[in-house]
Amino acid sequence: MNQLYELEGCTIKVDIEPKLIRVYGNAELWRFLDGAPSLRFDVLIDTIKKDYENHLGKPLMITNDSLIVEIVAHVYCDYIGLIFNRLVKISLIQRLVTKLLKRAEIVDCGEKGVDSNRWLWDYLARYKLQIVKLLPKKLNSTKLKQH
Repeated sequence: MNQLYELEGCTIKVDIEPKLIRVYGNAELWRFLDGAPSLRFDVLIDTIKKDYENHLGKPLMITNDSLIVEIVAHVYCDYIGLIFNRLVKISLIQRLVTKLLKRAEIVDCGEKGVDSNRWLWDYLARYKLQIVKLLPKKLNSTKLKQH
């Protein structure tokens, strides 16, 4: 089920399925996170989880911190890859990085038993505050994300 959330003047795209949400790391998400990622992540995750429960009749069994860490990891990898492709002008490497960027743009967050990496995000969740600080302060102003 495709959902669009209007948050802080940004349209965030999320797919909801049983035991899984899919967050799209497009330019709108970057714009939404720009400047105040900690507060914005709280709003985003609360919105998604409430909507998930309203549509599917039961809560998504993933902690907020685990979701946040997973989304940050994807956004950060996307950010690094885009910078890399801007600086490194070797077409073979750029094509490889572009393929990796396509994977980073869609954040599949599944419950245990659905997401084979959930254990990693659950473990890293204890470091959420430090991990969120990895995002650049003015993520959107980098003009790296165009779509």
